[in-house]
Amino acid sequence: MARYRGPKSKIARRFSDPIFGPDKALDRKGYPPGMHGPNKRRMKQSEYAIQLAEKQKAKYTYGILERQFANIFHRASSSKGITGELLLMFCEARLDNTVFRMGISNTRRGARQLVNHRHITVNGDVVNIPSYTLRPGDVVAVRERSKSLEVVRASVSTSNASKYPWLDFNKETLSGTFVQNPNREDIPENIKEQLIVELYSK
Repeated sequence: MARYRGPKSKIARRFSDPIFGPDKALDRKGYPPGMHGPNKRRMKQSEYAIQLAEKQKAKYTYGILERQFANIFHRASSSKGITGELLLMFCEARLDNTVFRMGISNTRRGARQLVNHRHITVNGDVVNIPSYTLRPGDVVAVRERSKSLEVVRASVSTSNASKYPWLDFNKETLSGTFVQNPNREDIPENIKEQLIVELYSK
């Protein structure tokens, strides 16, 4: 499946936000990329440009391409509740994102690879679809024969999954429960979801 594989630091600098995690390049160059550097005169952005940038940031953050992101939005808009909050909730409920949040991988890209390579189970069954949507009560775990993977052990040893109240993860068994759908205030991503709703509503 197609995924963005370009330079991550350039994207982080574009949004002035470490959306892929800590970034030394962003710390050194806290301005958008471009040949004229920090001295380039920046034109005032239009309302549409601001909304589009917010959608792009959300897509890059969760590693979702345009059509799939649009499908998630339409699902959110047709569900009962606040569309913007539901949009982020559905993104958080993806299997690859949950593997990342649990600390089984230290990046979403790495989590997606673990799912694709059949290292992850849901309720005891191997699931290799990163976009698989979890429901409250689902148990996500590392496959028994994959528990010895060094990349998994190294990531789990430094993770702090307990800071996400909608997840319950056991580092010893390498399994956890998707306890509930997350509330907006619990999601740490710096995304202004209302701007995305306004963009799609045009």
